Amino acid sequence: MTKARLDALKVHPRETYDEALNRLLDLAYDPEPLSEETLQKIEEAVADIRAGRGRPV
Repeated sequence: MTKARLDALKVHPRETYDEALNRLLDLAYDPEPLSEETLQKIEEAVADIRAGRGRPV
């Protein structure tokens, strides 16, 4: 089962498992995480939406 799942993740048949896994890890890792200020603004925006303060797009 694991081999079949890994095979499904390959971009092309000759891609190695190492290449496929490294590609996936690169997608998952964010070298620039969000700042504390940005996280605070996101939390405020979510609170505004939950409180009904906002308008539909």
